[in-house]
Amino acid sequence: MAKNIEKTPEKSGKDDVEEFLRKVAATPMRAPNGKNGRLIFAIDATASRQPTWDRASHLQHEMFEEAGSIGGLELQIAFFRGFGEFKATKWTTDSEALIRPMSRVFCLGGHTQIEKVLKHALRQTKKERINALVYVGDCMEEDADTLCHLAGQLGMLKVPVFLFQEGYDSIAENCFRQIAKLSGGAYCRFDSASAATLRNLLRAVAAYAAGGRKALSDFSKKSGGDARLLLEQIK
Repeated sequence: MAKNIEKTPEKSGKDDVEEFLRKVAATPMRAPNGKNGRLIFAIDATASRQPTWDRASHLQHEMFEEAGSIGGLELQIAFFRGFGEFKATKWTTDSEALIRPMSRVFCLGGHTQIEKVLKHALRQTKKERINALVYVGDCMEEDADTLCHLAGQLGMLKVPVFLFQEGYDSIAENCFRQIAKLSGGAYCRFDSASAATLRNLLRAVAAYAAGGRKALSDFSKKSGGDARLLLEQIK
């Protein structure tokens, strides 16, 4: 399933965070014509994530709220679960409009559908440019070559994929790192010990996508930590 995936050297969680921040810092999230930044947030809602779903949902809600408080960011939420179920919300700048339906989502057993996520992002950016795709998941049960090919297409269109992996599935990690590399995005692992890191990184991405460096500067003054490190790396 993970054939032809280059084995990447082991990295520490600190290395992943630093690499993630470096990649986000190099991503021109805000459109030069002053239009809203556009961000797709995709979620694996299959059964393997059920044990940590409540915590992950809380972090996701905080990201939406941060984006809504800043303004200037259009969000779309996509998720997959069960037997071939894939759904995406309408684009909106109202974070509450996303929190309400997502609060009713629960996990269902089924295989991952990352291919659908990447194809959806390609279709969306061909209609109107999106600035980034954030993906949160824990495993990968698809053809890695197919996913990497789609990631390369996103990279050609300058749509970086920022992947957050929950847990330590090595097959998923190898594939996620390749998707990040080919798309020009970044990979970062999170678990119960790094939930705060995930929250700050997601909220920092939302701040930067919505209002550029100034919004990130304002956010970093409130939160410090990882957001401040991100701000320091943006020229």
